[in-house]
Amino acid sequence: MNVRRSAAVLAAVVAIGAATPAAADTSPSPSPALPSALYGDTDPQYDGVWRQSLALLAQHTVDVEPSKAAVDWLTGQQCADGSFAPYRADTAEECGAKTMVDTNQTAAAVQALAALGGHDDVTKKAVGWLKSVQNKDGGWGYTAGGASDTNSTSVVVGALAAAGDRPAEVKKDGKSPYDALLTLALPCEGDGAGAFAFQPDKKGGLVANADATAAGVLGALGAGLAAGPGKGEASSCEKPGTPEQAAANGAAYLTEALAKNGHLTSALAGAEDQPDFGNTADAVVALAAQGSGEQAAKSLSWLEKNAADWAAQSGPAAYAQLIFAAHATGADPRDFGGTDLVERLGATGPAAEKATEAKADEKKDEESDSGLGVWWFVGVCLVAGIGIGFLISGRKKQQP
Repeated sequence: MNVRRSAAVLAAVVAIGAATPAAADTSPSPSPALPSALYGDTDPQYDGVWRQSLALLAQHTVDVEPSKAAVDWLTGQQCADGSFAPYRADTAEECGAKTMVDTNQTAAAVQALAALGGHDDVTKKAVGWLKSVQNKDGGWGYTAGGASDTNSTSVVVGALAAAGDRPAEVKKDGKSPYDALLTLALPCEGDGAGAFAFQPDKKGGLVANADATAAGVLGALGAGLAAGPGKGEASSCEKPGTPEQAAANGAAYLTEALAKNGHLTSALAGAEDQPDFGNTADAVVALAAQGSGEQAAKSLSWLEKNAADWAAQSGPAAYAQLIFAAHATGADPRDFGGTDLVERLGATGPAAEKATEAKADEKKDEESDSGLGVWWFVGVCLVAGIGIGFLISGRKKQQP
């Protein structure tokens, strides 16, 4: 899968509430009707807000200020009640009963806009809507009223935390999101020990799902899509009585699943076994956030060697996922197996604000200089020794 099902359970199988975002549409002919401020050139009908949010969040993570037009496009997609649909071609038209809003797009937008700052009015309304559609078990489904699933619940937890709320205190009928996640955590005996299920099956049983497990680990930790490295430790599976233990159990499951060849395989029903780049990237973030850095680093290395073609075909959300994986493990997304992920992501959308795009380079320059600055000092010495007036010194900052 090209974009994590954990947070963009998109319309391909919306009817059963367990879909995957259609970010990997590789149609060679982009629609001429697409707005210039949108990242990617594929049909945004099912994932426009999702991929825009990931792109903006990823750029913020690497100290690149996104285009104002791109941010304005995202905020302009919000409905009056605070929710977001995947894509509204005509935002002048009010959202109605037929507008397919969902928790995943809304939560992703909150995470991106909260990180960027200055959009409290938008995020407050979005969080208010998310709270209004919380299920009685404490979790969320992909759409309002849908059965709670690990993926949706986890991306909403990330949004709540990003907006300054305490997820444990956001309750419905006395149940918090963590209560919902714990009901979806498998015990330590039997197949899939320690993993998370996406949802209970028709008989109420729990079936391990690696994609849901990566999401569940982040959710149980109260972390978002762009989580940084954590301080936990890998441990053997124990009864998941707390969110922290459930996260540790999930990390142990992912570690075992990744140990053989460094990547997860496709979870699509009926598909041939093949590397699942998106879910592997999500698993790297989850493992790093939980503190299982050794396996996270090994799988990141596999992604560095193998994920470039997948990201090029899949677009902005895929580049964002890889940037998140690099960020979580302390790797350099500007040199990801020889690929500059930041540059590639930027090329899929409107030009970033140049003044802030150079922030990382300027920081390195500042760290390399000391006192009044090496070049300034040289200039002063020349003035004193030659007597030619004054030299305009000061280091010129290189543009990215």
